[in-house]
Amino acid sequence: MKVVRMIKTSEEKHENNWEGIRYMSAEEIPECVNVIIESFKTVADEFGVTPENAPRYVGFATDEKRLHWHFENEQRPMIVYIKDNHIVGYYSLALQNDSECELNNLCVLPEYRHEGIGEKLLADCFEKVKELGCSKVKIGILEENVVIRKWYEKYGFVHTGTQKFDFFPFTCGYMERII
Repeated sequence: MKVVRMIKTSEEKHENNWEGIRYMSAEEIPECVNVIIESFKTVADEFGVTPENAPRYVGFATDEKRLHWHFENEQRPMIVYIKDNHIVGYYSLALQNDSECELNNLCVLPEYRHEGIGEKLLADCFEKVKELGCSKVKIGILEENVVIRKWYEKYGFVHTGTQKFDFFPFTCGYMERII
């Protein structure tokens, strides 16, 4: 399924200190990489995740090449939250099959947390999932992060299982929500 991206021009994107949610443009990939790395760093620090013990962790494995691949080859919906003329939040969706999407990298810069931005991005995700004709959204989390698990449960996600990988010092938890 091809995703049509509705974006503003570079001039319109930051006019009048506009705040809101929209599709990411290819030129914004470097800024999105920074948002992902900075956002996931707080979790890494809290749970002792390092580049040495978990090089595949999203906060260490995300780079421009990877996001370009998701954007160009997979044509994922990639969504940003703009505030103060900058990208402060991000998520993407990976189509799993005709009825399921996987939510990836939902994040908000630490200095913008607790302002409802994550909630707005999640609500937008649910709308995008519907628009794509899917009826279920799945997500993987760092299982030991009880705060994030409870946050997703608050929005209707149910825990479906865990898996331990040799390449992570933590357990991967899996959740899903019917849309």
